[in-house]
Amino acid sequence: MNNKSELITALREIFDRWQELLRDMSAEEIIAPPPDGGMSIKDMIAHLTAWQKRSVARVEAALNHGEPAYLQPPSGLDMESEDDLDRVNAWMDDMYRDLPWSDIHQEWQDRFLRFLELAEAVPEQDLFEVGKYEWLKEYPLSAVLLGSFEHHEEHLQPLLGLR
Repeated sequence: MNNKSELITALREIFDRWQELLRDMSAEEIIAPPPDGGMSIKDMIAHLTAWQKRSVARVEAALNHGEPAYLQPPSGLDMESEDDLDRVNAWMDDMYRDLPWSDIHQEWQDRFLRFLELAEAVPEQDLFEVGKYEWLKEYPLSAVLLGSFEHHEEHLQPLLGLR
């Protein structure tokens, strides 16, 4: 995806694919733990929501010419470290564990749509300029959009084979 339009279109399409899948599922299917012991659909959406918070914070920071306002992890967890990824995911998942499905689903929708709205507002040049945002190091802001798309795609693909 080499331009803003392609990125936004891909994000809208993955959002619509998730919405279609969720629309066709019962609440029981959504909250049921899978036979393989992995994440339920509810847990997946909560997981995606937690990471989407970071993506929204990054795009907001870009538009406001500031630093991202992230939720701070517990001491000893580095959100940027691959070594801490499993522990970070567990911490994020714990934040949503006891929330009802309807709340998680609503927050995921709201956050994704906000992400799209913000992404639309970023000038294309700013989206692809490497090094423009110090807090992204050697990545352009477009990597945040692409990462969100890929994360949603990664969790969606295995589910499509089950239906």
